Amino acid sequence: MKNSFSSLGLSENMLETINKKGFEEPTEIQSKIIPLILKNELDLIGQAQTGTGKTAAFAIPILELLDNHKGNIQALVLVPTRELAIQVAEEFHSFRGNKNLRTAPIYGGQSYDIQFRHLKKGVDIVVGTPGRIIDHLNRGSLEFNGLSFVVLDEADEMLNMGFMDDIEDILSRTNSERRTLLFSATIPDRISQLAKKFMKKREIVKTKNSGKTIHLTDQVYFEVKEGDKLETLCRIIDTTNEFFGLVFCRTKRDVDYVTSKLHDRDYDAEGLHGDISQNIREKILNKFKAKKINVLVATDVAARGLDIDELTHVINYALPQDAESYLHRIGRTGRAGKEGAAITFVTPEEHRKLMYIKSSTQTEIRKEKVPQIKEVIKFKKDKISSNLKTIVNLNDAEQYLTLTRELLDEFDAEKIVSSLIKHIYQSDLEEKNYAEINDYSDYKKKKYSDDDRSFGRDKRNRSSKSDKFESSRERSKSDRYDSPREKSKSTRTVGAARLFLAMGKKDDLTPVEILKLVKKKTGIEGNRISEISINDTFSFFNVTDKDADIIIDKLNSKSSGKKPLIERAKYPK
Repeated sequence: MKNSFSSLGLSENMLETINKKGFEEPTEIQSKIIPLILKNELDLIGQAQTGTGKTAAFAIPILELLDNHKGNIQALVLVPTRELAIQVAEEFHSFRGNKNLRTAPIYGGQSYDIQFRHLKKGVDIVVGTPGRIIDHLNRGSLEFNGLSFVVLDEADEMLNMGFMDDIEDILSRTNSERRTLLFSATIPDRISQLAKKFMKKREIVKTKNSGKTIHLTDQVYFEVKEGDKLETLCRIIDTTNEFFGLVFCRTKRDVDYVTSKLHDRDYDAEGLHGDISQNIREKILNKFKAKKINVLVATDVAARGLDIDELTHVINYALPQDAESYLHRIGRTGRAGKEGAAITFVTPEEHRKLMYIKSSTQTEIRKEKVPQIKEVIKFKKDKISSNLKTIVNLNDAEQYLTLTRELLDEFDAEKIVSSLIKHIYQSDLEEKNYAEINDYSDYKKKKYSDDDRSFGRDKRNRSSKSDKFESSRERSKSDRYDSPREKSKSTRTVGAARLFLAMGKKDDLTPVEILKLVKKKTGIEGNRISEISINDTFSFFNVTDKDADIIIDKLNSKSSGKKPLIERAKYPK
């Protein structure tokens, strides 16, 4: 077979290992890179998107060429994040077969003692983040005098994160005989300069979609006001059978805001940004990977290095800063042969910037209309009908037949079913519970027209200030009422109590953990809690006066002399 692992020059041991892992045929980057690493001594630059199998493309041949437990570090792989370090190390371990080769992930946030013990036992392959590798080099616990390979994985991500100086420092401390393999989705000038400085005779290998968006990603954009973005996001989730997606925001504040509002609407969501501790970050990622939550809201920095398969959506809640950021974001869906969707929210003022991204990426990003209220409700009705049919077909409710017959003796069957559906699904199926979203399909962008350039120049000069003002103004509106559903919740909590909780980020607290704590101790549901705010050592949230009394009574210790865990805020916000 032409497109098979057996045609790449691999050993029987490796082919058996690959077969056990369930891989049937190599991806494009694997077909091109593996033979080159095995058969020549060139340095290589591989340009391929995340999710194309590039980790296996370099791990498999490196493992083939390394000697069994030689006594020194034979390969170094540099990656941008601790999550990727763990993942790549696990990939190396899974492909080693019966070879006696040890791999150690070295990254910030893990105990030095653990890493010292690994290194003392003897390691063949080190997978690490630049900062922690530098620390070990300076401490003398690492040395790279006998390397066979250095791999720079996600090089453009390491550039974006400011690691280039560290990488140059590390490469300058390695032996000159090593081979260098560089992998990157894009090759900006700084990466090219690095390659010229530290790589010998080299070959560039590109996949068909290198530097472009993955062809299985359906790219669309919705033109909406800033204050309509949350409602638009909810409609996308509500009209997707099994939504499992990343939502990108521009700032930490936006992540907290969107996550909090999604919690208020009973969506299973969590947020990630730079202020989240590593412990909580890992818990959130594990929950997301296990699909215990289906919406992850994040900043670009917090999402770097995430490698999660089967994402159905990447949502650009805020337009990315440039074309490369756009490519990195949407490259997380439409992977490994599975279709995905990339949806971008664009305010009318951002239309020109979107067109620039579209032109730079040489891809089609088509405009679509936001799902209308009737479409959302129809979708939900169809889903409810399908779910109920499945439940009925299970035939596992015989213990309730007596009660059912009693009800049928008294009421018409249609009335019973319709009453139950109303009781369970009324809030989801009533049009009045959804906010209207302005349709900008006929919006006249006079500010962008060729015959009004002076206005366009003036607009661009004012854009930075006006964008900030518009964003703040729209947010202040949406903070009050994002939709009739939000308005009804706010109305219920007029005069509500603001509670102070003596726990915060340092206690690994998140909005979801607050909701779980209150429900566990009091039985009060999460939709009765709003306006959650979490600081380093304390938090605030709103409830009704009646619920406040219950929460304070149940959560506080009865022991004398102890400071209360929770109390009414002295200065309600």
